Amino acid sequence: MPELLPIFNDKGWIEAGCDEAGRGCLAGSVYAAAVILPPDYKNERLNDSKQLSAKRRYALREEIERDAVAWALGVVTAEEIDRINILNASILAMHRALDALSVRPEFIIIDGNRFKPYEKIPSQTVVKGDGKYLSIAAASILAKTYRDDYMMAQHQLYPHYAWDKNAGYPTKAHREGIIKHGISPIHRRTFTLLPEEDLFGFDF
Repeated sequence: MPELLPIFNDKGWIEAGCDEAGRGCLAGSVYAAAVILPPDYKNERLNDSKQLSAKRRYALREEIERDAVAWALGVVTAEEIDRINILNASILAMHRALDALSVRPEFIIIDGNRFKPYEKIPSQTVVKGDGKYLSIAAASILAKTYRDDYMMAQHQLYPHYAWDKNAGYPTKAHREGIIKHGISPIHRRTFTLLPEEDLFGFDF
């Protein structure tokens, strides 16, 4: 596992890392996190949340929340996603996370290649940044684990879609649940919920 770098900017500015979770799901809110870590922070266990087991992610969540200078979450609902599209919703979730930080960052790094300016704070997108910079990796873990918690709670309300196993992603079990039981109030209606061959006679 390559060593992740503490910060991107070379001016010593207070830097927040941002990432989101749930962008490709058929149901539920998209979550984002913003994390400011101490200067020269090191944690050899931190990595992109997708590369870690669930047990490791939750253990690291406790470490991140303990060690971070500041951290916060931002959430955009399925209804909002349908209204403004998933790209805008993902960016809005990151902006909401930044809004909620108790410490104002002076620089922002974002996983991926798309972002909209946040206030007048300089920023930089980093493709696969969750595997390169500690603050983005930390944000990916917080966004992923808190969204998983949310989808587990939604599974208790709408148990037909196996969200306890797929977190809302388009698995076979999820789509079979849609065919058999219809859609839930938190499905994203602007998404392709079923393959075209299964849509005949299906009323959204």
